[in-house]
Amino acid sequence: MLRIVGGRARGTHLDVPKGQHVRPTSDRVRESIFNVLAHRFDHACADARVLDLFAGSGALGLEALSRNASYVCFVEKDQKTARLVKANASRLKGDWQVVNQPAESFLRGQDDPYDLILLDPPYGAGLLEKVIPDLVGGNWLSQEGLICIEYPIDIDFEVPDTLASLFERRYGKTMIRILALA
Repeated sequence: MLRIVGGRARGTHLDVPKGQHVRPTSDRVRESIFNVLAHRFDHACADARVLDLFAGSGALGLEALSRNASYVCFVEKDQKTARLVKANASRLKGDWQVVNQPAESFLRGQDDPYDLILLDPPYGAGLLEKVIPDLVGGNWLSQEGLICIEYPIDIDFEVPDTLASLFERRYGKTMIRILALA
């Protein structure tokens, strides 16, 4: 069972979609991500506008909300999964929105920049290479903002010159990388 691992909603159980189309970030990896954000990046989540671009179960964005993010926008293309994210988010206090559309379509729109962008796209779909340039080119990331990416160790992708890699660590078969504007 999936649960919030830290913050004011710690221990809150989350519903996850049935089937193989969503693979929620494990408790261990989520805890590691948010510990790094808190201790290496001066509590980057607190009071942050957060974008959970491939929301899935919403676990990453909900973890941010639990850790005092000021606002979280969850983007999820699957309608049933988006409804599940809404149900999970309604259990937590805070300002949030669920957008039911593909990430690529969402990024064609316009919004204020985000301080923290969480990316955990479906593995093997080549979506990192598509959305990272759109995030930078579309000014989705605030000047001091961070992009936190979760991806499998067997995938390698080019980081655009406009971004700098600040942190990278392997957790089993999962890689976590944190980027910022160069």
